[in-house]
Amino acid sequence: MSVGVRGGCSGGRGDGQRGYPGRAGYAGRPRAAPGGTTQVPAAPPRPAHAPGAPPPADGSAFLAWLRTARPETLPGIWRFGHLSRPEEEPERVPGRQLFSGALIAFLVGWLIWSLLWNGYLGGWWLLPLYAMIPDSWAEPHSFASVVVVYTYYVLVAGIIMVGVGRLGRWGEIWRRYGPPAWRRTPRTEPPPAAEEDPAAWPALRAAGAVDAAERLAADARAGLMRDVDHARIARAWQGVRTGRHSLATFTGAVLGDGAAACPHPSGARDLPVRQARHDLLTGQVRLGTTADDPRNPYAYRGAGLALGTDLLGTSMVVVGPAGSGKTGGVVRPVAESLCLQALAGRTAVVVVGAAGAGLGPADAYDVVIRIGSSESVYDLDLYGGTTDPDEAAAVLAEALVGDLADPHPGSDTRRSTTVLAQLLGPFRAVHGRFPSVPELRQLLDGAPAPLAALRQGLQDAGQDSLLRELDARERQMGHPGDVGGILADRVALLDRPAFAGFFDTSGESRPFTLKALDHPVRVRVDLPERGHADASRMLARLVLAQFTASVTVREDRSLFACLVLDDATGVITPESVRGIQRLRSANAGVLLTLRTLDDVPRPLRGPLLGATGCRMALSGVTPWDGQDFAEVWGKEWTEARDVTDRQIIAESPAGKAVHALRRAITGKAPTARAVTVRQVERERWSASELAHAVPAGHAVLSLTNVKGEHAPPLLVDLRE
Repeated sequence: MSVGVRGGCSGGRGDGQRGYPGRAGYAGRPRAAPGGTTQVPAAPPRPAHAPGAPPPADGSAFLAWLRTARPETLPGIWRFGHLSRPEEEPERVPGRQLFSGALIAFLVGWLIWSLLWNGYLGGWWLLPLYAMIPDSWAEPHSFASVVVVYTYYVLVAGIIMVGVGRLGRWGEIWRRYGPPAWRRTPRTEPPPAAEEDPAAWPALRAAGAVDAAERLAADARAGLMRDVDHARIARAWQGVRTGRHSLATFTGAVLGDGAAACPHPSGARDLPVRQARHDLLTGQVRLGTTADDPRNPYAYRGAGLALGTDLLGTSMVVVGPAGSGKTGGVVRPVAESLCLQALAGRTAVVVVGAAGAGLGPADAYDVVIRIGSSESVYDLDLYGGTTDPDEAAAVLAEALVGDLADPHPGSDTRRSTTVLAQLLGPFRAVHGRFPSVPELRQLLDGAPAPLAALRQGLQDAGQDSLLRELDARERQMGHPGDVGGILADRVALLDRPAFAGFFDTSGESRPFTLKALDHPVRVRVDLPERGHADASRMLARLVLAQFTASVTVREDRSLFACLVLDDATGVITPESVRGIQRLRSANAGVLLTLRTLDDVPRPLRGPLLGATGCRMALSGVTPWDGQDFAEVWGKEWTEARDVTDRQIIAESPAGKAVHALRRAITGKAPTARAVTVRQVERERWSASELAHAVPAGHAVLSLTNVKGEHAPPLLVDLRE
């Protein structure tokens, strides 16, 4: 059995018609390697146990992980074993003041008892004693009188001790410094009941699939199940509950394969290596720890900081200089988490970065596209897998000229889209495919022979409407403001020997298309940074444009789709910002990293920060970048205390003498201090604080989830 298109259990091995990688690699034909041979990578072997750990003897560790509490809490908090804190910080008396108050209270109690015992306060406190005991017990030195009297003394002393103990806060000292503070060992709780134990699969039992629940519970106790298996089977069961798959198919798969049921089409049940802490039950990956800083809300201080699909669904932008930890501290853990969730059938992920950027081993992905490398097995579809010339022209125009600044004539992507559509439509009508990169370059340059051949083909086919499109293109070529030359120059960046074997449209191979994101697929695209920087930025814009165009038209949006772009320099355009704004409703998101906001055109910085729900500024950002973050994070009302020292002027001779003596001893004139408390509005994080007050290895980030809940800017230690 394998995970079907919609994440459940089905009878097939994947949808080969949509170019999705199956068990033996890519379902379609990969790009042919030099020499005519086709290279098909072998599927990664299934690990027998968690990477880096010995084989488990039983499932105690997995059961402990599964039964750990994960309370509902504020956005961004690591829920695994989290202990909630109050929203407001309780008033905490300093230890020195606490001990001094306790000592003074003890001395006061001792003084009161001494005065009572020695009769300095009279004998009134003995009247209740003599009023309650009989006269026979009042004889001195009798046993009854000694017992009763001293019992009364102890009672009075106890009342005094309780009173001064409450006054001196002895109970708080006991709780803070006594044996209760020494015992930190967690309590061992008994296993939960079967109807409440997640390891017993109560949802399956309630639906009548008792045999399947017993098989899964037995595999969990035997150590045959891991977190990815649990998440994958839970996803398949969700498909059964929504009616996409039958209960009989699911039960048969579980009874046959146990914890290995409903596998990912690649056959993998884990990643080759994990570097971050993941919790697949909540879909979170831990990035660090929220600093115990007064600027952080009290409920967040000391808690783990984690990201999940509920936060990535609002998209995220990360800004920090080179070496600040963008790739290692944010991109790699998030990509790793999304790959794990893809194995569980929950997400589809595309990771784009420079070759050798450290985005994870190749075995962690189903498809690795190394553009410009002769060793690359897979190719990228230049037109996004569409057959509509207008749609292909819009996406390609965004990639080619979307970054050009006004008032350049090629900056108008609508005009560029029209020019490309005037050529792509006729070419497809004649040849049944879109043009290759060299062919498209010749058409945009206005080469006579290709245009004449295209015209002849349209005349033979009787395509009069497309002939008019071609006539309009030829008329525009002679105008000074024609954008065809600019498009040809941009296409020339891809018409290089390094890319000669890529972007094939002949039909001999089936390049990977982002239309396959309705499957739980893991894709990595390596861009050729060295010597082809402009081409790399163009290809990054192409992938982003294809991603936003593909995920927003998916029929089934239960599968979360995410694009991770490890350097969005030159990628942010007006159209890409509008595309990012549409992703939240499509159950998709993007993660973008930038070295500085200067890599984004000034008019687009505010819209970009406004379109993304999660924003992170790492240590080392410039004050100019900090100003943009300070503006988008806004201001808050806070309490300001103004302290004023006013010199005291003595009028009497005695007062002047005292002031003179005090000045001689302290060296300062006598002053009176006045404190004014008022409410003021100040920036949550100022540009100066972001540039100079964020320690190395730290970051300030704000979070917003898909429900609209948000967290204020938090100072986070990414090293923990």
